[in-house]
Amino acid sequence: MSLSIDDVRKVARLAQLELDASQEAQTLTHLNNIFALVDQMASVDTTGIAPLNHPIAMIAEVSQRLRDDAVTEQDNRTANMANAPQVEQGLFLVPKVIEYIDRHTYLNSTKRFHWTHMFHTLSITALRAKLAAKEVSAVDVAQAFLSRIQAHQDLNAFINVDADATLAQARAADASIADGSAGALAGIPLAHKDVFVTRDWATSAGSRILTGYKSPFDATAVANMARAGAVCVGKANMDEFAMGSSNENSYHGAVKNPWDVTCVPGGSSGGSAAAVAAGLCLGATGTDTGGSIRQPASFTGITGIKPTYGRVSRYGMIAFASSLDQGGPMARSAEDCALLLTAMAGFDDKDSTSMERDDEDFSRLLNQAFSADATESSPLKGLRIGVPREFYGDGLDAQVKASTLAAIDQFVALGATTVEVTLPHTELSIPTYYVIAPAEASSNLSRYDGVRYGHRADSYTDLEDMYRKTRSEGFGWEVKRRILVGAYVLSHGYYDAYYLQAQRLRRMIAQDFQTALQQCDVLMGPVAPTPAWKIGEKSDDPVQMYLADIYTLSLNLAGLPGMSVPCGMSATGLPIGLQVIGNYFDEARLLQLGHVYQQHTDWHLRTPALAQ
Repeated sequence: MSLSIDDVRKVARLAQLELDASQEAQTLTHLNNIFALVDQMASVDTTGIAPLNHPIAMIAEVSQRLRDDAVTEQDNRTANMANAPQVEQGLFLVPKVIEYIDRHTYLNSTKRFHWTHMFHTLSITALRAKLAAKEVSAVDVAQAFLSRIQAHQDLNAFINVDADATLAQARAADASIADGSAGALAGIPLAHKDVFVTRDWATSAGSRILTGYKSPFDATAVANMARAGAVCVGKANMDEFAMGSSNENSYHGAVKNPWDVTCVPGGSSGGSAAAVAAGLCLGATGTDTGGSIRQPASFTGITGIKPTYGRVSRYGMIAFASSLDQGGPMARSAEDCALLLTAMAGFDDKDSTSMERDDEDFSRLLNQAFSADATESSPLKGLRIGVPREFYGDGLDAQVKASTLAAIDQFVALGATTVEVTLPHTELSIPTYYVIAPAEASSNLSRYDGVRYGHRADSYTDLEDMYRKTRSEGFGWEVKRRILVGAYVLSHGYYDAYYLQAQRLRRMIAQDFQTALQQCDVLMGPVAPTPAWKIGEKSDDPVQMYLADIYTLSLNLAGLPGMSVPCGMSATGLPIGLQVIGNYFDEARLLQLGHVYQQHTDWHLRTPALAQ
C-alpha cells in the first residue's frame, strides 16, 4: 500500500495534529516506509485465529509452570561445614575483610572523605549492610550521589534533580534506621524514570507537552519503593513517552552512553541505564514496552528485568501502550534487581491490569540449588536452555553472536543442557508491534491537549485550533509519527486489515513461546542485534531503528518476563547483553540464573572509566 499526501492530511486531522508542507512530505516518506514493513502481516494466513487483544488473556490460559517443582528435603550443612576454612562452636568463622570503623571516629576522620567517593562502587546489598550497621548515614550517601550527578551532567541522564527533596528522604531513612523501623531499601539511592509520576519532582515523560506538570500523588511503584526506604536522587531522562530505542527522542536532549559518549545508551529507559552504569545511583526504575529495560541495560553493561505483565502496577506510570507497558528495575546485578523488584512489585487495586498474586521475595532462590541433582561444580544441573533458531539468523552482529553463545556455554559448563527451539513468527513481531503499540498510543495520547496542564500554544483561533497547535508543538517527531500510524490503522476501512490482523498474529507469537517452553525451562539469546550505535546514526530512518528491537518486542506482545545480563564486550569496548526469557511469573527463577552466572563471570563488575 502506498499513502498519498491526502492520506497524510486526513490522518493528521484525525490525530489533531498540524503539519506544514515540508512536514507533510517528510511524514509521507516515513509512513510509506513504515507501512511497507507493516504490510508483511498480510502474507500470514490467520484464518480461525482468535485475536489476542491483551496479554492477560494468554496468561490466564497458561499454567504458571510447565514443569512442577518437586519439594525435596536437603541438608547440606555437614558438607558445607566440612568445606569451611574455620569453624567455631558449630558455626562458620568468617574472617574480617575490612577493619571495624567506629561511627564517631569515621565521621571525624579523613576516612569519611574516602568512603564518600566509593559509595557508587558498592552493591545495594553491601551498602545496605553499612547503613544498617550505622557505619555510614543515608545523608552522607545521598550527598555523595548528588555530587556525582552534578559532576557528570554532561551525560544528560537526569531531567529533574532536587537536592532538598532527596536529603529530606535521606534524613527520614536515617531516622528509620535509628529507631529500628527501616525498610529493606532504607537509604539506598535510586532514580525514577520520568514516566513515573512523583509528588516531589515534576514529571514530563520526556515531552514538552507536559512542561511544568507536577503530580499530586506518587505512582504505586514509586510509593512502594519509598515505603521500603529508598531515597530518590532524581528523575531519569527518557525517550518521549517511552517511544524510542536510543534516548535521542527526549525533549530534554539525548542521553550519552557512559562507555562512549558518542554512542546512544539505548531506550527508552536510557537515562536510568546511563545513571546506573555511571555510578550516579545504585538502581533505577524503568519501563519496558518493547525492550526499553532490556536493550538499554544491554547497551550500558548493567542488569535489567522486565517482569510478567501485571507484576508491577501501572498506576501513575504514564501510558504509552497499555497492553504492553510494564515497569521493572535496573541495577548492576541480578542480586540487586531481585531486591528492587521485591519492593517494587505487588498487587494494586488501583490498576485494573494488576495481577492478583501473593507478594514474593524475588531473592528467595538466589543461593538455592536449581535442582535436587545440583552439585557444587554443577549448580545448574537439570536446567534446560532453549536457543531460538530465529535469534541467530542474518542481521546479528558477529561479536554479539559470539558473546551470547559463549555465555550459553558458561551455563552449560555449570550443568545446564541446551536444545534448539523455534519461534517461527519472530520476524513478524516487528510489524505486529508497530500496529498495536501506535494504535494504543494514539488513544492514550489523545488526552494531552493543553487545556488543564502542561504546554499550551501561545496563539490560536478557537478550541480546535488550540488542540492542533498545542499537540503539534508539544509532541516530538517520533511521537507524532506513531500517533499518525495509530490513527490510520484504527480508521474506517483499515481496522480489519491492520489492527485486527495484528491481534491475531499476537496470539500466534504468544503461542510460539508456549510451544518452545514446553521443551525447556528458559530461552536465551541476544538482546539486540548490535552493540550501541552512534548518536544520530539511525535518526533519519525510523524503520532501521524499529528493526533493532527484533529480539525484544515479542516478549511484550506475549506478556512474558525477560532479563538482560552483561555477557561480553565488543571490539570497540561497548557492552553486550544476554537475554534470558522465562514463562509467566518466573522472575525469581530468571534472577537465580542471572545470579549464578554472575558468580562465575565478571562482566557485571566492569564499569566505564568515569564510574571507577
